[in-house]
Amino acid sequence: MTENLLEPTGTESRPRSKKKVLFWTLGIFLVFVLIAGGIIWAALSKLGDFETIDNAFPEESTRPEESVAAEGEDDPSINILLLGSDSRADTTTPILDDLGNRADTIMVAHIPSDRSGVQIMSIMRDSWVEIPGYGHSKINAAMSHGGVPLMIETVEDIIDQRIDHVAVADFNGFENITDALGGVELNNPRAFSYGDHQFQEGPITLNGDEALTFVRSRNFSDGDYTRVENQQLFMKGMASEVLSRDTLTSPGKLNDLVEATTPYVALDGDFGAGTMVGLGTSMSSVRANDITSFTLPTSGLGTEGGGQSVVYIDWDELDEVQERFKDDELADYQPDPR
Repeated sequence: MTENLLEPTGTESRPRSKKKVLFWTLGIFLVFVLIAGGIIWAALSKLGDFETIDNAFPEESTRPEESVAAEGEDDPSINILLLGSDSRADTTTPILDDLGNRADTIMVAHIPSDRSGVQIMSIMRDSWVEIPGYGHSKINAAMSHGGVPLMIETVEDIIDQRIDHVAVADFNGFENITDALGGVELNNPRAFSYGDHQFQEGPITLNGDEALTFVRSRNFSDGDYTRVENQQLFMKGMASEVLSRDTLTSPGKLNDLVEATTPYVALDGDFGAGTMVGLGTSMSSVRANDITSFTLPTSGLGTEGGGQSVVYIDWDELDEVQERFKDDELADYQPDPR
């Protein structure tokens, strides 16, 4: 990837200073709203088109304290809960109406104080955890019991840190977004087939329909482990495509991405233009290689209550995860997910 990626040259559309702010904002918004069913790309003029999550957060008395800036840094770290679903029938139905208990993908995007990158932690949707007020259950049950606020409270209990923002994306947006990019390239570590699609091992390029199948497929012997790995792989490939010069210097492609994205995203009410500009300006040097991902460590599969299949969290390793969130040291953390 070339240097000065976000600084187009020549007479391409707008004055450079204005264009830089827009591209910084677009790029950083993309980075932390990558949900295994969609990658979010938005121009500031289109922010008002996103669905708003009203009353997104739990009662303040139940929450961890706000983060403070690390020594020598101006800003605190930021944690963003990312929820993905494929439950919505069509774009005329609000995302949250159909979300129910089907948050098929759960991720926490961590932006460190120094704004040097983004670390994204996936949480297995069948993880057996304590749901505040409801006892032990799959983490997905938090959605059915108390919607987004209870999901936030549950995740905050797991990482022992505050969630600052939340975004929900509909998997169905993946298809249009991928096609707007002209396809996404990735290096597939394992061959598999699902429905009418066959995915070969090695370098492959996915169109929209293929991408949707690739991130949705559960046709694996290890439950959701491989599915989560595929979602992370596609997320990284799409980030590389969006942050490429070919995309950032093409007004037509940017407009196509905006149009393809807005019907499939909902954000908390504070996740607006001011937040975008602030983050974008402070993260102007972030590239796709600065995005890392890992899965919350688990200790295996089992069954609970009525024979439902669950995933057990590795509570010993969770102590390490919590410390790294607290100390802003997730960038080089790559635990064995299983």
